[in-house]
Amino acid sequence: MSSLGTINLRVDKLPQDSFYKGKNGAVYCLINISINDKSMFGNNVSALVPQTEMERAEKKPKEYLGNGRIYWTDGNIKVAEKDDPVEELSESDKMPF
Repeated sequence: MSSLGTINLRVDKLPQDSFYKGKNGAVYCLINISINDKSMFGNNVSALVPQTEMERAEKKPKEYLGNGRIYWTDGNIKVAEKDDPVEELSESDKMPF
């Protein structure tokens, strides 16, 4: 039950206000990934900035960060369970770009 893929990500478009610090002190940024059955230009994976319920209700356009493709799968993908929440980043911990 696994898949392998690759994605080209525009790091200059990462939403810095979404950066947070994990338990181990590393900095993370939540990104939504969409995996489709059909491909366009050899790509079937998209990376997007997560939207709030209000943004979805207002039909705000999605902000794409990149695309890629699944290049191997055994045909089974399961929904992952979420771990404990993490703390937010302070202004001094945010990335310089």
